[in-house]
Amino acid sequence: MRSFCTAAALNLAAITAGSLLFAAAFPNPLFPEGLAFLAWIAYVPVFWVIRRVGIGAAALWGGLYGYVSYSLFAPWLRAFHPLAGIAVSILQLCWMALLFPLLKLALILYPRRGYILQWLIWLGYEYLRTLGFLGHSYGISGYTQWSFLPLIQIASVSGVWGVSALVVFPSAYLAGTAAGVPGAAPGAAFFRRERVPGLIWALSLGAALAFGLPIRGNAVPAAGPEARIVLIQQNADPWREDARKALETLTGLSQKALAAGPAPDLVVWPETAFVPRIYWHERYRDNAESYALVRELLDFLEAQETPFLIGNDDARLEVNPGGRWDRVDYNGALLFEGAEIKGVYRKTRLVPFAEYFPYEKAFPRLYRALVQADTHFWKPGAGAVVFELEKTPADGGMGRNPPARPLRFAVPICFEDTFGYLSREFTRRGAELIVNLSNDAWSASLSCQTQHLAMAVFRAVENRRSMVRATASGQTCAIDPRGRITAMAEPFTAAFLNVRLPLLTTLSPYTRWGDWLGIFFASFAGMLLLTGTIRGILGWVKTGRKI
Repeated sequence: MRSFCTAAALNLAAITAGSLLFAAAFPNPLFPEGLAFLAWIAYVPVFWVIRRVGIGAAALWGGLYGYVSYSLFAPWLRAFHPLAGIAVSILQLCWMALLFPLLKLALILYPRRGYILQWLIWLGYEYLRTLGFLGHSYGISGYTQWSFLPLIQIASVSGVWGVSALVVFPSAYLAGTAAGVPGAAPGAAFFRRERVPGLIWALSLGAALAFGLPIRGNAVPAAGPEARIVLIQQNADPWREDARKALETLTGLSQKALAAGPAPDLVVWPETAFVPRIYWHERYRDNAESYALVRELLDFLEAQETPFLIGNDDARLEVNPGGRWDRVDYNGALLFEGAEIKGVYRKTRLVPFAEYFPYEKAFPRLYRALVQADTHFWKPGAGAVVFELEKTPADGGMGRNPPARPLRFAVPICFEDTFGYLSREFTRRGAELIVNLSNDAWSASLSCQTQHLAMAVFRAVENRRSMVRATASGQTCAIDPRGRITAMAEPFTAAFLNVRLPLLTTLSPYTRWGDWLGIFFASFAGMLLLTGTIRGILGWVKTGRKI
């Protein structure tokens, strides 16, 4: 009993340490930019525990790690809804309860080099968890390195998965070192036996840095087309702010920015910055107060020479499955030239449960609970849209001409810029600039906003595109194609930025090939697990012993 309690206490200490290391490596309340160096050893306690326990116990310890680590990583979720943090942490509990037994199985099937399969399984899991209805990119290991510019340049080839691969390997390797080799002291014997994989990792890290250092030193082309964008940060959650006050703030900041000059190509307001439904109330006028506000906004836009991009609930009449006309709401980005809507993009990748839940018939009680919690559901948009501005203003005396061709840009909305494949699709369709509209104000958390920014940086690097973010309360910024943050508004203040960014048109390897490395990790890990299991079963049938 004493040995059991001692072993359990050691495992609990290791799981707690692993959870703290994981959370601390990302932006967090104590260290706003995160302690990125901790990510390189963050999973050592996890892999160490897996080596000590059986498959059944691995599921229990995995569930505990999933719940605790994510509760520490994303405490800001509770600000969205009291149950949100618990629900997402329980989801992580389930994922890790499934993942840990697979990590244990890797050691059983491949006793000598199971740690390499563990590494592959972890990377495959990180890729797979971004897919499907429950897809979620927060907590991917590579994002911890968002400010380490020389390293993250490889994302233009591999996506974030190449960075994750370099970051996760030391944890699996060092855990194997701690376990040692049967019949020998831990450490030295393992290093001698496994020096080749260790050397390959070291050379890969060196190659990544060699690739990134010269690119990092080349910020932008010496000459070429560029765009000047005004970004507005209203410093309020638009869904909780009085609509008239919000309009006054947005128009006031815009007027100050335009007066400050030079003339921009575009003024950008955040996600759902103006809550009354512009198209709906202007067309149907079913609410006098809302129509008056919409009319006031349109009169303001009519007087402007610069196009405006505005986040708004884009409501339309559509025929429902029963054949009746109903109002359908989209989380939209509306491009205005004057008071006329010249283009609309509707968010396609909605936040599960918070913005979209397509299983009303299968889970009616859960659906009703979400509705009663004041959840605002939208319909997903039809697909990627690339906007074009046919005219650009003079360069305002900045000494460089505006682009001779139309400005082509895409608008991933909030959560969408956390998925590499979405920005890639926009870029493949011709976007020269990525414009993100976000509202993280509900979280009242700098760490939440910075975690979101960390992922946005990768979208710029992956596609070699400049990126701007207009947010409700932060982090409103400009990011160049190398991942440099060239301008940043002070978070939690009403502010504007007038930024100038280069426009590149060449397609990066990532833009051409997509998440090829993530797919490889998931596929290869699955193949090794399958072949190892088949080999073990055949060996058991042949010899009567487990192999």
